[in-house]
Amino acid sequence: MGEIKSGQKDAYQLILDAIDTGTYRPGDRLVESELAERFGVSRTPIREALQRLETQSMLARDGRSLIVASLDHNQLAELYVVRTELEGLAARLAARHATPEEVRVLRGMVEDDRKIVKDPKALSRANRRFHKQIHLASHNRYLVQQLDLVHRSMALLATTSLAVEGRGAAALTEHDKIVAAIEAGDGDAAYRALKDHISQAFETRLKVGSD
Repeated sequence: MGEIKSGQKDAYQLILDAIDTGTYRPGDRLVESELAERFGVSRTPIREALQRLETQSMLARDGRSLIVASLDHNQLAELYVVRTELEGLAARLAARHATPEEVRVLRGMVEDDRKIVKDPKALSRANRRFHKQIHLASHNRYLVQQLDLVHRSMALLATTSLAVEGRGAAALTEHDKIVAAIEAGDGDAAYRALKDHISQAFETRLKVGSD
């Protein structure tokens, strides 16, 4: 596992995080020399990281350039099918396995997020933290890994559905319902509430895409 491996992992994670946080958006061109300079990493691990990201379909070819990939309608639909089921499963398991502390954290997140309901960017970040907390509360490491992959692909969507007028408030009402089911230890209700929540988000995104 020599030096290059750890360097490769660092470069990979740095680029992935930059896509994840929106520093690089779908369609942006990634240039080896610029990335090396930005992250203070030599070009070899950057090159290897870019190859890995291309293999994972996070990057796409545009002539000789590598750009951040974007999802077409079919990919988006396929992603949401998987996301809906896995998120629902995470909620069901969280209802069974979450500790009282984890449930209190989830409840606190819903209350705190009411203060930023008018700020789509902040709400989008908070929304990711909320979903991640449910993943962790499932206490199933394999499910967490799979959901990490799904959420990584979500970074290839250019906009957040939470930017749509009224969607933020509706999403928080849905979050409240999910947490209530987890608090009650009702796995079936938690599963349904989270699936409904993702379904509403997908519907909102489809409406935006058709404008």
